[in-house]
Amino acid sequence: MIAAGASIGSLQVGLPLDPLENRILLCHALGITRVGLITQSERRLTEEEAVRLSALVGRRIGGEPIAYIVGQREFFGLPFRVTPAVLIPRPDTELIVELALERLPAQARMLDMGTGSGAIAVAVAHTRPDAQVTALDVSDDALAVARSNAETNGARVRFLRSDWFAALEGEAFELVVSNPPYIASGDEHLVQGDLRFEPVDALTDHEDGLSDLRTIVAGAAAHLAPGGWLLLEHGYDQAAAVRALLAEAGYLEAQSWRDLAGIERVSGGRRG
Repeated sequence: MIAAGASIGSLQVGLPLDPLENRILLCHALGITRVGLITQSERRLTEEEAVRLSALVGRRIGGEPIAYIVGQREFFGLPFRVTPAVLIPRPDTELIVELALERLPAQARMLDMGTGSGAIAVAVAHTRPDAQVTALDVSDDALAVARSNAETNGARVRFLRSDWFAALEGEAFELVVSNPPYIASGDEHLVQGDLRFEPVDALTDHEDGLSDLRTIVAGAAAHLAPGGWLLLEHGYDQAAAVRALLAEAGYLEAQSWRDLAGIERVSGGRRG
């Protein structure tokens, strides 16, 4: 329990978390900026502030992700609201945004499947306001979060509730992207770390980890304009399997791209 009367300066080094997390929770609990941590270092906490900070620290010690505690995570240089209804956007996923931007023609149509927080769709739409971006998800709660993120970041995105391609009859896009559930059922990572708190249906396909990727590869060609690209984020050990799925489905230039850690994180191909 954090005591009232403790100074902000002492708490920056005295909380039982790493220094970055200490600063984030102090700013959130006290409603101040990081600059305020310096300029107000001698200020002492009130009883109410001490109780509030203690609760936040307790949640983090219990393993809850910082992003859920403060309700926000930065992605592609933009602020994104996050709740337990959506996955926390990760730096690895910025790779698929970069690849999408490289392959998106002027005034083209892009589809983001299983949008979650809207991170990919909003980042692309914010960077390329000429693009016609559509994002879908089967979860109403996720779509509510994604819509709020589009509004916050001034991004024009059309959101649809859809179980993969169900709501897209007759529509075609120059680019289709997705970061679908790709963790296999029973994988030990699902009960470790931050993943324990994230929506399980957004993490695992409840099968072998490739079933949703198969569905997207099989269905995307009918919604891709000729020459359009399909880009898929996947697990660290799934690149070869996804390339095989793309090649078997007739996609050209099937290949994989590595993230900053050197892991093949995104695979894709072009419709002939």
